[in-house]
Amino acid sequence: MPSLSSHVLDTTLGKPAEAMKLTLTCPDGSGFNLVTNADGRVSQWPDINLVTGTYQLRFHTGDYLQAHHGSQFYPFADVHFEMEEQHGHYHIPLLISPYGFSTYRGS
Repeated sequence: MPSLSSHVLDTTLGKPAEAMKLTLTCPDGSGFNLVTNADGRVSQWPDINLVTGTYQLRFHTGDYLQAHHGSQFYPFADVHFEMEEQHGHYHIPLLISPYGFSTYRGS
């Protein structure tokens, strides 16, 4: 079964993005709300059976950026990704700043 992890880093402050809300949407349309910990990671993933298919992680960046930088341009960042391997690990990092974001497949 695939596994999933995520990490959010605030590149302007040079530190993890704590208490950012995320929403995981599964291929069957079910959704789960998550929150990053002090290390910018999601430590409590829902007890779900991850299967191959297309997923979405919505990072609710707006509230976080407003609270830490006084402004925000992107209210959220959506990352759609395909789980193809039955036993692969998928790490979805997000690098954010008030006026930009980037992501990649991590390890």
